[in-house]
Formats: sequence, C-alpha cells, structure tokens
Amino acid sequence: VQLQASGGGLVQAGGSLRLSCAASGRSIYNMGWFRQAPGKEREFVAAINWSGISTYYVDSVKGRFTISRDNAKNTVYLQMNSLKPEDTAVYYCATSALGRLVSAASMYTYWGQGTQVTVSS
Repeated sequence: VQLQASGGGLVQAGGSLRLSCAASGRSIYNMGWFRQAPGKEREFVAAINWSGISTYYVDSVKGRFTISRDNAKNTVYLQMNSLKPEDTAVYYCATSALGRLVSAASMYTYWGQGTQVTVSS
C-alpha cells in the first residue's frame, strides 16, 4: 500500500483546508490522520473505519475537523475548519489493519509522506 497526502498549505487562523490521502493497492483499511509539529511527538488527529461509518477524533479537533472517505476513489479526506495556529504541523495519513479504531501510531502500518499545514495568527 502506498499513500500520498496532499492539500496542505498556508492559511489564516479561522480558515479551512481539506487534506486528501490517496491510497494505491488495497483500500479496505481503517485510516488515520496524525500530525507532528516541530519539536513535538507525532499526535493522533482522527481515524475512520473501512466503511466510513465510524470515526474517532482527538478532543482538540472535535467539532472543527471531519474525516471522511471515498472507497471508490481510494481516498480519505480531512476537512479542517476554524483552524488555529496550534494546528500548524506536518499532517500524515496512515493505515491500520486492526478491527477497531485506535490512536496509537504504533498500530498503523503504512504511512504517507506528510503534507505541511501552516496556520498564521
């Protein structure tokens, strides 16, 4: 499985961005988004199960971010609204073969290359 993340950029606080993660190979995986800010550890952001019915978010993005997927296009999305400067990070998508949604990065097998999101104040 290869993952290609895109959609990052520079946006002002309060703005929106939509990240995409295109997967090649098998698409029937649970998918997650993580982020890593300079000098910080990689942080879980959101996850979605293979069917798209179940989602899971870190508290800091609930109500602002929405994860979704289109299995026909082998693509997972992260719609990010009301962005804050503290959302600035490199965002990564990843796949998990587990049957439940998890937040631990160690439970994810394949990772994309990351896309930079910068939110200015």
